[in-house]
Amino acid sequence: MNSLPLPSSVAPGCEVQHPVDLDQVRQLHQDILGVEKAQRMAEFFSLLGDANRLRILSALAEQELCVCDLAAVVRMTESAVSHQLRTLRTMRLVSYRKQGRNVFYYLKDSHVLNLYREVAEHLDEPD
Repeated sequence: MNSLPLPSSVAPGCEVQHPVDLDQVRQLHQDILGVEKAQRMAEFFSLLGDANRLRILSALAEQELCVCDLAAVVRMTESAVSHQLRTLRTMRLVSYRKQGRNVFYYLKDSHVLNLYREVAEHLDEPD
């Protein structure tokens, strides 16, 4: 059986062309991510695309740590950890507090911790 190519206005998977539901399209247009927010979210998720940053977040999900302890935990140099922490601070994922001459880093808010835990739980689910 020969099938004719679909016209360009018909999406793949549609068997017949149907009129666009303009009310539905307008509503969805209002509900979906705006371009600017989508861009910011893409930058946020690309930031999390680095294994070293994720390991640092993993450690900070357990407790606040100073750079030297954090470097020992994740087996990186203090310089490398400091660089990653600057990046994480720029995206407001971590913050710090000073205690005397020591600086302790922690996850900035529960959103970051919840996101970390949700993704970790998702990856642990059986197929």
